[in-house]
Amino acid sequence: MFTPLSTGIDIGDQASKRRTFAIISHPDAGKTTLTEKFLLYAGAVMEAGAVKARSGRRKATSDWMALEQQRGISITSTVLQFSYQNHIINLLDTPGHRDFSEDTYRVLAAADAVVMVLDVAKGIESQTLKLFEVCRARQLPIITFLNKYDRPGRDPLELIDEIQQMINLHPTPITWPVGIPGDFRGVIDRRNKNFIRYSRTVRGATTSPEQIIDPSQAANEEGIYWDQALEECSLLEEVGSNYDQKTFLAGESSPLFVGSALTNFGVRHLLDAIIELAPAPIPRNNILGEPRALEKDFSGFVFKVQANMDPSHRDRVAFVRVCSGQFQRGMTVVHEPTKKPFHTKYVASVFGSERDTIDEAFPGDVIGLINASELRIGDTLFSKEPVKYPPIPSFAPELFASARALDTSRYKQFQRGLTQLEQEGAVQVLRDPKGDYPLPVIAAVGQMQFEVFSHRLANEFGAEVELTPLPYQLARRTDEKTAMELSSWRSIRVLARSDGTLLALFESKYWLERLQNDHPEWELDSIANSI
Repeated sequence: MFTPLSTGIDIGDQASKRRTFAIISHPDAGKTTLTEKFLLYAGAVMEAGAVKARSGRRKATSDWMALEQQRGISITSTVLQFSYQNHIINLLDTPGHRDFSEDTYRVLAAADAVVMVLDVAKGIESQTLKLFEVCRARQLPIITFLNKYDRPGRDPLELIDEIQQMINLHPTPITWPVGIPGDFRGVIDRRNKNFIRYSRTVRGATTSPEQIIDPSQAANEEGIYWDQALEECSLLEEVGSNYDQKTFLAGESSPLFVGSALTNFGVRHLLDAIIELAPAPIPRNNILGEPRALEKDFSGFVFKVQANMDPSHRDRVAFVRVCSGQFQRGMTVVHEPTKKPFHTKYVASVFGSERDTIDEAFPGDVIGLINASELRIGDTLFSKEPVKYPPIPSFAPELFASARALDTSRYKQFQRGLTQLEQEGAVQVLRDPKGDYPLPVIAAVGQMQFEVFSHRLANEFGAEVELTPLPYQLARRTDEKTAMELSSWRSIRVLARSDGTLLALFESKYWLERLQNDHPEWELDSIANSI
């Protein structure tokens, strides 16, 4: 029987102590390293990349999946919850590779702010640009971190101009480097004019010592580098590159920090800024565009589903962003799509692949509902007063392949894996609604999704798969009437997703444009419906 834990809790006060943000970057910009160092500075790990466990030391990184550790890249998003300065931080680590941008898009739906990590040698790259457009569409405040300043790179003023020109985001540096990329001396905190000297630590395993130097001493010891930094700070003042809370929250300006995640310098400044500058949770709009007050009864939405995070138990976790009210473990909520009651017996806070049972959560928190097999990405949960949050759009697939189980005796495992990976949004699974083509078709945004799909089927479900590339290049949502008209076209194939959505697959953009011109009445829409 469910018994409320406590009453009279100030929901607004609890929400004000939460910070929920995502980290985005181009691959190799240092995003995962920065994530690890946040945990180090918050005391969530004893050394970078490791936590104490009863069996000794083991990894507790954001890249928990075996394939991620083999490739050295982030493949799936991860939730890390920890405390810092009397606040609860929900950090959403996202994949940097473009092939997994759909997963990043879903995670950004749950974030209140973003940290954008840029490699000082490369600046704005293609994937950074794409991710920024998603942030802009969601009006997410962005904090910028110029990383790897201890290595050779580009002039920081040049990078600021590039950010302004390429993504129309006005950088407002809060810390500014003394020294050039590769010869990093420290930073000036523009708020108080202090000079914080850069110090290395052994392998970056412990927090970096921060030595605050008097400006007159810094002038004597840093010489031309100090003079150059002061001149650049004066230039920033003249052009109005000063922090402004209003434009930051509106997504128009971005407070900027400089440092080196690998050697830990600048990490504390950035983590402090998340507490001081990033917004606390605010009321979320429902599907009608109406805000639901934080103090209302519990509500939240599923933004991610992940199976087999714990190989010993082969479980399934639905990640829920709490939007309003107080969540209490054991409470019965309503599953909005089915209007059926849903019992929350097994609930955990998540730390990479690790988890701890929790009893309560508040707006901004991310909770993991374990073995919630009926929950899907985009589903709303609520107690008492009904609410439905907007669906999370899916991306139009660009690559297609038929899938066949290599071992027919493992066909049940193959089918179970298909279902699970489709529910996670790892790939889209399409089938012939008429049954003429028995093999399912796997649809993806990028080639690496196919590799992950094959790897996970073999290693998590024991079902090796053969993928045969298909010649289709794009898909459009259609209806039954148009599907009948398209059935006579050899170069076009109509398949169905599990939710009943019909997709017309085209071998080239030419055929799509031709049909749209010749038959404007046919239903051939871009894919933007919920997953």
